[in-house]
Amino acid sequence: MPAAGEILRQCLDLLVAGITELRHDGRFHEPNLDGTPGDYISFDAWEWPQGVGLYGLVRLWQFNGDAALRRTIEDWYQRHIDHGLPPLNINTTAPMLALSVLWNETRDPRWTPVLDRWANRLVAEAPRTFGGGFQHDVSDKINDHELWDDTLFMAALFLASYGKTSGRTELVEEAEKQFLVHAHYLADRETGLWFHGWTFDGAHNFAEARWARGNAWITVGILDLMELAHITPSVRDFLLSILESQIETLLRLQAPSGAWRTLLDDETSYEEISATAGFGYGLLKASRLGIGPDGCREAGLKALAAVMNSIDANGTVANVSYGTRMGHDLQFYRDIPIRPTGYGQALAMLCLVEGLRHVPGLEAAA
Repeated sequence: MPAAGEILRQCLDLLVAGITELRHDGRFHEPNLDGTPGDYISFDAWEWPQGVGLYGLVRLWQFNGDAALRRTIEDWYQRHIDHGLPPLNINTTAPMLALSVLWNETRDPRWTPVLDRWANRLVAEAPRTFGGGFQHDVSDKINDHELWDDTLFMAALFLASYGKTSGRTELVEEAEKQFLVHAHYLADRETGLWFHGWTFDGAHNFAEARWARGNAWITVGILDLMELAHITPSVRDFLLSILESQIETLLRLQAPSGAWRTLLDDETSYEEISATAGFGYGLLKASRLGIGPDGCREAGLKALAAVMNSIDANGTVANVSYGTRMGHDLQFYRDIPIRPTGYGQALAMLCLVEGLRHVPGLEAAA
């Protein structure tokens, strides 16, 4: 029987094959504001699911140094740059995160002006809410006066990463500001979890949905923010205290299967694997770094097992909810369809790569 580490590596190879083979099958027609078709499935499109997917691929490449994987990533970016990049918004910023991490490793001059221009435009042109938060505008909708927790992963992490690697401290400071503003309006003081969104029109958190994948963006985002940039000590301490409060509640809400439900505190909602992968990654990483309460490692290993059990023979991650807009009632979240996606593949990659750092524990559990 293969050792746990070898099984994880085999699953990672499958995940890479699975993400690069994703294609839109026509079931979801979501035209962009400029009239172009929206493609949130195919690997070759420039959008937020693919951006998260590329982050997973780059993190895997950092871990294994695979030359073919690096070529896949670089070829993807070169094709899109040659073709012309899409209009700037929060979600089309997502692919810039992986590119900034790649550039930090390689310093390839092809990417420098692309990253610099995008960072400059994001800070100068992105619409903002009261308090200076990035308004969560996307390719097919303007979300006036709205803050979403997705924004921190899709846009703020890029500013932190590129700001650190380029020596532009003002970009890191902007990323810190975004985390602080979003935490003020989205972190739920009662549970430690995060609400999906906030609107200044009426001053409320919409359905008050404690949505799993949105919370996973926060778990992953806070931990990776600390890794990607040098964060002001007071901001670091504040965000880590918020993260610890979130984790304490997540530990109580994990299902016996090792997964979490798409509405974290709603047992009538389905178990969802992209969020489970994000939480698994975050809990295992927190444990390795000595962050968070007791039980992080054990819960992370259970989540890792749930993720691995959801990878099919073609490398596709099952039980991943499709892209989720802002819901005005909780039933909206229960009804989101299941669909293989780039972010599902990528979050699983992050979870499995972190799992490799805990292989002795996996083998002991087996």
